Amino acid sequence: MAIGDMDATRALTPDDLPPGALTRRGGADSRHTGGADSWRTDGADSRLTGGADSRPEAAAERRDAAVRAAVAQGLVGPDTPVAALLDVAGIRQSAAALRSAFAEVTTAPVLHAFAVKASPLVPVLRLLRKAGIGAEVASPGELALARAAGLKPAHTVLDSPAKTLAELRQALALGIAVNADNPQELARLDSLARSAPTRSAIGLRVNPQIGAGSIGALSTATATSKFGVGLRDSGAREWVVRAFLDRPWLTRLHTHSGSQGVPLGLLAEGVRVTYELAEEINQLAGRRQVDTIDIGGGLPVNFDSDVENPTYAMYARLLQREVPGLFDGRYALVTEFGRSLLAKHGTIVARVEYTKAAGNRRIAITHAGAQVAARTVYAPGSWPLRIAAYDDQGRPKTGPEIPQDVAGPACFAGDLLAENRPLPLLEPGDHAAALDTGAYYFSHHYAYNSLARPGIHGFSTGRDGTVRFATVRAPQTIDEVVAESGGEHTRALDAL
Repeated sequence: MAIGDMDATRALTPDDLPPGALTRRGGADSRHTGGADSWRTDGADSRLTGGADSRPEAAAERRDAAVRAAVAQGLVGPDTPVAALLDVAGIRQSAAALRSAFAEVTTAPVLHAFAVKASPLVPVLRLLRKAGIGAEVASPGELALARAAGLKPAHTVLDSPAKTLAELRQALALGIAVNADNPQELARLDSLARSAPTRSAIGLRVNPQIGAGSIGALSTATATSKFGVGLRDSGAREWVVRAFLDRPWLTRLHTHSGSQGVPLGLLAEGVRVTYELAEEINQLAGRRQVDTIDIGGGLPVNFDSDVENPTYAMYARLLQREVPGLFDGRYALVTEFGRSLLAKHGTIVARVEYTKAAGNRRIAITHAGAQVAARTVYAPGSWPLRIAAYDDQGRPKTGPEIPQDVAGPACFAGDLLAENRPLPLLEPGDHAAALDTGAYYFSHHYAYNSLARPGIHGFSTGRDGTVRFATVRAPQTIDEVVAESGGEHTRALDAL
């Protein structure tokens, strides 16, 4: 069946959605299922969260227990001076909270697709899959990771501003949903539609051009953003409407207005503009052609404390108030949250190797810097991190707080996790922990100075306080550093 012959009303069915993510409800719009019943994502499930305490204080207690156990078990020490820890219970809680928040505001199907870029780690993607979360991928590598984690094509969405013909052909062959970014890409899909059968849902990304948040590089709905079709550009909205009317198989609209630094009101405005465009298209088409709206992700994260604020529930209720028609059951939804699912549940623990003073400033030299926290090092004003001090046994340090720099191992002066930060005095053998680093930090290594990637370990804590670890990614060896730096081609340039 070619794209042009697809059932335009086919959005998501029970078989499409992740296991454990569904609760049956009768009497809603049958378009989404092809039958009499509709389905929605379920709320928080104690089987997914394991019954773990979701209080911020409990998360901090689990973190402290994990740091101490990591030191005791040698995951962090003189020979492995930096490691990353992931709180499995916290991740499950965030997944359940996301699903519950949208289940409270809509009866329609919702696919929550985790933005793989936030944590391209196969075990993490599998954990999220088992918690009812799909995958949003933006490259062949991310798609391969999602497939390795067992994500079904129907639970996967391909977004990228630079998809090749080969990527598009693969996605359509697998039945993965595709959001086209621009007119040229849509023309490629036209060509593929004439020759390749597919079950893929096809959408178009639009840019509502509503403005920027506080971090320009992450604001994707500006007037000149590289993403999507700018709706305020001359003739662009009319082109989008005509593109849908000419293609009955084009059934989705996609928007994503930004992430960290973008306020909820601006995110909601982008969704509202996209919803109104869907309504216009459907009115002109005389039928429900756009049946699914992909609202992207972008929930900002609070990096100031253990409190999760804003929450998914706050955002879902804001959307319900600002865009009520989006939640009346006529539209299936896709979300693409990333940072907000994982950030709070990761900690980078680095051993303090030396301490010194310069210009009357105390400096702790650690093994975590730009290689694991490039954004913080290069843009500390936009990406400040909380630092927690632990002693040589991994216990929280106490005592008077003294302003000090927490420096990394890289060979440039700005390699600092924190500058002039009041902390209990760090000493050689202590540990500095960078908090809220579960997304975009330890899974995105920066290979400056050929520093090895740290090991990543998931952990769970028992009721008796015991901590169990599982390796998510083993520490990179020096031999592996050499190999990926051309070690197998040592003589490659000799004859040139």
